[in-house]
Amino acid sequence: MTTKRVINRSVWILSWVSLCTDFASEMLYPIMPIYLQQIGFSVALIGLLEGLAEAIAGLSKGYFGRLSDDWKIRVPFVRWGYGLSAISKPMMAIFTFPLWIFAARTMDRIGKGLRTGARDALLSSYTMPEHKGRVFGFHRSMDTIGAFLGPLFALLFLQFFTGAYQTLFLLAFIPGLAAVGITFLLKEPKVDIKIKYVMSSFSAFLKYPFQSALEYRRLLIGLLAFALFNSSDVFLLLMLKFNGFSDSQMLMAYIFYNAIYALSAYPLGIIGDRIGLKKMFILGLFVFTIVYTGMALNHNSLIFWFLMGFYGLYAAATEGIAKAWISNLIPTSETATAIGTYEAFKSLITIGASVLAGIIWEWVNPTATFALTAFGTALLMLYFSLFTNSQHAARLSNE
Repeated sequence: MTTKRVINRSVWILSWVSLCTDFASEMLYPIMPIYLQQIGFSVALIGLLEGLAEAIAGLSKGYFGRLSDDWKIRVPFVRWGYGLSAISKPMMAIFTFPLWIFAARTMDRIGKGLRTGARDALLSSYTMPEHKGRVFGFHRSMDTIGAFLGPLFALLFLQFFTGAYQTLFLLAFIPGLAAVGITFLLKEPKVDIKIKYVMSSFSAFLKYPFQSALEYRRLLIGLLAFALFNSSDVFLLLMLKFNGFSDSQMLMAYIFYNAIYALSAYPLGIIGDRIGLKKMFILGLFVFTIVYTGMALNHNSLIFWFLMGFYGLYAAATEGIAKAWISNLIPTSETATAIGTYEAFKSLITIGASVLAGIIWEWVNPTATFALTAFGTALLMLYFSLFTNSQHAARLSNE
């Protein structure tokens, strides 16, 4: 199979949709705390808003992933998910009442939950197991190009229109709307929707880890344990600030990280298919350990730039690879549920991980936050080496 056939028309469509959506989301992500403070939100209220939003996103990923499998449809979940996220952007600028802002952020997160499992199931269905790393890696590359261009656009825009945050939220609607339009190029055979599953799906996805294949459960345990150590990327930016980076330098470091991620996700996906997704994921954890150890010990600004570049390599070697690995361990009919369940519990655990990291940061010191994460990840590399299976065995035994 040639590269052109592996990255087919449908993969391109989904990848362009993700690029446009991430462009819209990431042009707002770095300025979100500043904007919220400008309209009267306290730091505590911002924390509550983001924590609630992530919890909603997490639970909805599992719920809608299971629903997509039960109904045996993908495209409507993808289209409506991107649609809700697009609409939420201008809502943040129209009114500034706290309840309205909460509603807008909730809509955005429900949109993410609505589309995630179904979209990844579509990507998985477009290729063979031996090419999953390449397809998911290509999608992550395109997605992250949007994450690179979005903050870059925001940085340039604010250079000319200082403090025009509301205008930026309105402008974010344009690439969001483009993403929704592109979804209409996706095709899916018509099937009968089984509405009887609507009420049972929420509890069903919560039970899924206990009913799934053994190899999926072992992988899920490792992935969620890593999520417990891996706090929000905000702490990386805070560490740069702690070591003397200006606000603009932090934003440029974030853009640099996304650039490295975008450039490396596709080639690392190809390599992952060749050497094995498990080996590539463990290699990514090794890079992560180096980055967090460096963050704990380093005080040289130039080395911090290298560490942010390596962090992009870590993300490229793990995020798409993890989903590709999951999709090869479970039957096709359970893909959205399996990935949605992983994303759901990961989102919820990441909230706890960030709270824990913040406590260690405040009560001990920033160095301890990063050192503990590096040590825990090193132990998890051993777990993945010994207790997780190769990428195809369980899948073949279930189909």
